[in-house]
Amino acid sequence: MISGLLGRLPWLKKTPSKPAVALEWAARAGYASRGFVYLSIGGLAASAAVELARTPAGAKGAIVALAHWPLGFVWVTLIAVGLIGFAIWRGLQSVFDADHQGKTAKGIASRIGQAISGIVYGALAWSLLELLDELEDFGEADEAQTARESAADLLSLPFGQWVLLVVGLFVLGVGIGGVVQAFRTDFGKRLGCRAGVKRWACWVGRIGYGMRGLAFLPLGFTLARAGLDQRAAEARNLGGALQTLEAQPFGSAVLFVTGLGLAAFGLYAVLEALWRRIDAPDPV
Repeated sequence: MISGLLGRLPWLKKTPSKPAVALEWAARAGYASRGFVYLSIGGLAASAAVELARTPAGAKGAIVALAHWPLGFVWVTLIAVGLIGFAIWRGLQSVFDADHQGKTAKGIASRIGQAISGIVYGALAWSLLELLDELEDFGEADEAQTARESAADLLSLPFGQWVLLVVGLFVLGVGIGGVVQAFRTDFGKRLGCRAGVKRWACWVGRIGYGMRGLAFLPLGFTLARAGLDQRAAEARNLGGALQTLEAQPFGSAVLFVTGLGLAAFGLYAVLEALWRRIDAPDPV
């Protein structure tokens, strides 16, 4: 059974050059790592909604929670390395148009988003590698404080207010884009798997992208407002945005559904790691 499943994986059937193989493995490791990140965020949020966890967390906090598992050091190391691979793949998508999106306005906007995504995941990987040097910090991660400090650093720079505002508007755009993608994107187009698997994978992708988009809306709003008001204390990270959702009427139910949706986004990323068609360009 296992050999039959592995035989259907498109990336085990090709014989490209060694550099292309290495880049493809980096991309797949990256998708898997992104999946585990969002599965952790979603699982933590859903657990907090039913009071099985203390509070929801963003990406860094969710991964740090894994450090308390058996072999936690190994888990965090593998995720950090995988995220580095994902950042490299995002660079290839952006610079070399690995997904063949073209030079239309939509294609260029998508590639710019991929470049920013690569920077974000690369920064996350770097922060995790820094934490690996000081294992005692695993229990002391305060993402909310870090978000406020980062916002304060930005506001102290020339035009920092406008930079923070643009960051907030970008996150809002990502959130709105995720909701639009949930309805308009063919999530099975790039998956090289059987039709039956592709059908339910598409629904997982729709739910995941839509719920992640909704979760990003309060995050973008707080960042944009922090820029407009020049008040770093108003800045939030994803964990703070989830806490904002929880504070609303019927907040626990909303947080639980959002957590499941974010976990669905993570599951779809894992499916991409297995079945996504990746045409990694050979380095020149």
